[in-house]
Amino acid sequence: MKALIFESFGGPEVLQYKDIPDPVISDNEILVRMKAVGLNFADIYRRKGNYHLAGTPPYILGYEGAGIVEQVGAGVTAIKVGDRIAFADVPFANAELVSVPLEKAIPLPDEISFETASAVLLQGLTAHYLTRDSYEVKEGKSILVHAAAGGVGQILIQIAKLLGGQVIGLTSSIEKSKAAYSAGADHVFLYNDNWIEEVKKVTNGYGVDVVYDSVGSTLQESFKATRVGGTVVFYGMAGGDPVPVDPRMLMDTSKTLTGGDLWNVLTSLEERKARSKQLFDWILKGKIIVQEPTVFSLKNGAKAHTLLESRKSTGKVLLKP
Repeated sequence: MKALIFESFGGPEVLQYKDIPDPVISDNEILVRMKAVGLNFADIYRRKGNYHLAGTPPYILGYEGAGIVEQVGAGVTAIKVGDRIAFADVPFANAELVSVPLEKAIPLPDEISFETASAVLLQGLTAHYLTRDSYEVKEGKSILVHAAAGGVGQILIQIAKLLGGQVIGLTSSIEKSKAAYSAGADHVFLYNDNWIEEVKKVTNGYGVDVVYDSVGSTLQESFKATRVGGTVVFYGMAGGDPVPVDPRMLMDTSKTLTGGDLWNVLTSLEERKARSKQLFDWILKGKIIVQEPTVFSLKNGAKAHTLLESRKSTGKVLLKP
């Protein structure tokens, strides 16, 4: 099979499109012929060597995608050859064929395209748990979303609005603010603005009920934009590590800091299926609109990485074998 591989850490130029052996599945795995693969910042971090990778080169990136079942293991009865499935957390997805453990195979409705599934699953499931588990968004709550034009940010805005929240977005440019407004944000401010004061102005001086912070380096500012008794959900470090948080500040202001990680939520096939079903239902009913992805062929993966790393894209970037 063909795969996008790399043998040393570095820039997009280390990626190579090569023939490698097909995966061999075990009894409780299925072999999936990939139709679309989601590209995420985690892939860039792994390519650069920022994240630990098990095993030895050649390495294959990619954890998210969708395709058609080509072969099933001896112990698999619930899935058959020809079924459409998707996944959010299976390694080595940057290839024509991927071995998928049965417990991570998410059934894909006929009405949801391979491209839509690959564009929405990882980021959509993240937004889902953030608004349901990390902090339950309810009618009338005020929400501040960092990186509001990003993949998670746009879906987070839509789900929060769906649940009755008032949403304020933060972006780095006017162009990106348009994407946040299109997703349904009530207000959007730029990082170059005095955004803490702007947030307080539109919340009658109190600050928001919850901040979803995926930047990390902005954590202290997030607390300043949060009302007394409010919550900051820290779930990413796109802008670098946060400085330590003073627990005395939390006590004095009755504020809460909580962390979020999708892998602590997707702990079973039942969880994956139930959460994905709700996400797909919202999409099919038009309650969540998935922005048209930018698509590259798998062999042009280096160009896709270059675009994503430039931070100039506002929607999902996909790879297609």
